[in-house]
This record gives sequence, structure tokens and C-alpha cells, in this order.
Amino acid sequence: MFDIQNIRSQFPILSQTVNGKPLIYLDNGATSQKPASVIESWEKYYTTINANVHRGIHTLSQLATEEMEVSRRKVQKFINAKNDFEVIFTKGTTEGLNLIAYAVTNFIKKDDEIIISYLEHHSNIVPWQMLCERTGAKLKVIPMDENGILQLDFLDQNLSERTKIVSLNQVSNALGVINPIEEIIKKTRANSDAMIVIDGAQSVPHFRIDVQKMDCDFFVFSGHKMYAPMGTGILYGKEDILRKISPFHGGGEMIATCSFEKTTYAELPFKFEAGTPNVGGDIALGAAVDFMEKVGHEHIQTHENALLEYAQKKLLEIEDLKIYGEKAHRTGVVSFNLEGVGIASDVGMILDKLGIAVRTGHHCTQPIMDYFNIAGTVRASFAVYNTFEEIDVLADGVRKAQRMLG
Repeated sequence: MFDIQNIRSQFPILSQTVNGKPLIYLDNGATSQKPASVIESWEKYYTTINANVHRGIHTLSQLATEEMEVSRRKVQKFINAKNDFEVIFTKGTTEGLNLIAYAVTNFIKKDDEIIISYLEHHSNIVPWQMLCERTGAKLKVIPMDENGILQLDFLDQNLSERTKIVSLNQVSNALGVINPIEEIIKKTRANSDAMIVIDGAQSVPHFRIDVQKMDCDFFVFSGHKMYAPMGTGILYGKEDILRKISPFHGGGEMIATCSFEKTTYAELPFKFEAGTPNVGGDIALGAAVDFMEKVGHEHIQTHENALLEYAQKKLLEIEDLKIYGEKAHRTGVVSFNLEGVGIASDVGMILDKLGIAVRTGHHCTQPIMDYFNIAGTVRASFAVYNTFEEIDVLADGVRKAQRMLG
């Protein structure tokens, strides 16, 4: 059974007040709060087995290594990767995307083409621009319409033997739009040999992922958006591609042999995990997987979809409120503005005084904001612990902001 009060009781931070009001945390697109089981997992590592991994024969090192590798296997199952060594620990989505963009450099030449979409976070724009600057490749962008829906006929016209990378998010962090990944991958496979990179930062928290069924070449996401600590993340890559591409970082752990004349690299996944990892965080990422599996992906998705539908209904009852991407298939996010009323940050500050945490600004998606000719939006984003009552308070808070700023 889905018991929202039981779920909320597992998150210590939700019991506090902000500005004298009960905390209503609606900034989950930026980072989610952490259940006690994740916090305890992190604390247990540092209080009982703190040691460096893969490098020691002493007991603590062996225990820490086993716990971290157990976490890797949990993630493997979580995303249905074929092998555990296809799962690489990173600091987050941004590092994963930069790793890929650097690692494929030798496979890209002048006038090759890289395709991204209008809906991308800056972390899925800038690394590819940098790759184009290094190699002379060209960046192409799938356009969107006024609802934030990608215009996929662009792919029919632009996919070719010159297309080497197709990289896009599964869910827009700014609008919550769910992109038709399966259709995009099918089109790409039929018309090019491009490597397909999927940014799953905003999809992993909301619904089940199956990278084998998806048939992507790379899939990246952050732990901190799915109830795990900050500084944790995952890069999944198909084994054959991971064996071909170059490491991003050089140093300890990622070598097989090292001399002044030549270095050879370690086997997967350690080839891409140079230096001391965030062991406590990576172990706690496994605890976050456990939490989500215990609640159940179906329960999470059903509850959050109901929250989204209810939030959209309540907010649209407010005169002169515009929701961006209103008619698109979405998850987890309502992004809106009050027309003719100040700027998004003014609304956000008033909501904060009422104990309501939302995100305001361009959400690291300036091209989207430029498309709509706005500076930013107010973004309310949901997690499994949010309630319909909190949305009622949000709607009342937006009305109050409208009266104060109008």
C-alpha cells in the first residue's frame, strides 16, 4: 500500500519550519531530500568502515570495497544494465556528459555532426560545443514548438552518415516535457551509426529505466535528484563502446601498468574511475535505490502524475497564470509565470516567506527561455513525499504574490 504519511516520516528535513511556516519543499528538480535510510547509510560508512577502496588488504578497505561494489550492482539492476562493469560512478550528470564528450574526441572529425535538442540543460549543450571547437564538427539542434514538443521531422531531414552523436534529455528539467526517446532512437538507428547519449537526470527519479530495452549507448544521471547524496552519479555505457573510448581523467586506480615510457589502462569500470571515489556517497546511492524499489516505481509514478495533474488544475484557476509546456506529455514539473506581474524571482521570494521552496530563473536552459522571450519561470517540481495539500498552499501563495505584485 502507498502510505504518504509513512513516506514523509522517513524524511527528517520535512518536519521543520521555514520562516515560521511548515516547510513545503517543491524544488525537487534541483535536488531531492534524503530519507533516513540514505543518511544512515552514509553515516554508517564514515563511523564503521571508512577506508579507501580497491587498494588495501586490511579489513576496513575490503569491507568498504564490497559495500561500494554492492551499490554498483544495485544500480545495474535498477537500470537493467547487462553488466555491472558498464556502470561507472561519477560526481553527477554533468561530469558524465563531459566524460563522454571528451572520451569520443578521437572518433569525431571536421564536418561531422552532433545533434542535440532545444530542450537541453546547459550541461548537455556546452560539452558538445567544446567538442565541436576541438574537432571542427558541427552542432545541430532539434527545434521545439510552443508547447516544448520536439519537432522530430528535423531528424528525418538531418540524420546521415555524418551524424556521429545524438544527445538529448529524456525529461526537460525546465518544463518537465517527456521526450519520445524510443522514437528518436529508432530514427537514429535507421539513418546513421551515431552514438546515442541520454541525459536521465530528470527521468530516473520519476519512472523505471531499462537501458537495454531503450538501446542507448550511454545513459547518465545524478544521485542527488533521486534521494541520494550530492556528488554522486552514474554513467552507463555499452561495453563495446566503453572499451574503445579514452579515459577522461588520469591518475590512481585507472591504470593497469604505469611507467615513464607508457601507461596501460585498467579494466572496466575502473578505467574511468580515476582517484579516490566518493565512497560514502556511492554506497548511499545504493541505499537510495533500495528506498525507491521499496516504495515501488509504479507507486511513485502514479502519485507524482496525480500531483502534476492536480497542480496544473489548481494553478490554471488563477487568472493570468501561464504554464509552459501545458499541452505536452510531462512529469514532475510545473513551470509558470504570472503575466504582467514582476519577475519570477519576486514570486519565489514571496513563496519562500510562506515556507514554500520553489526554483526561479532560467534553470540552466537559457535557449528555452529565449524561445519564449522570458527571463525565467517559477518552477514547482515534485517528489514522492509531496502532497495535494501542499499544492493547495502553493496555489494560495501564488494568489497572494499576485495581489502583492500586481
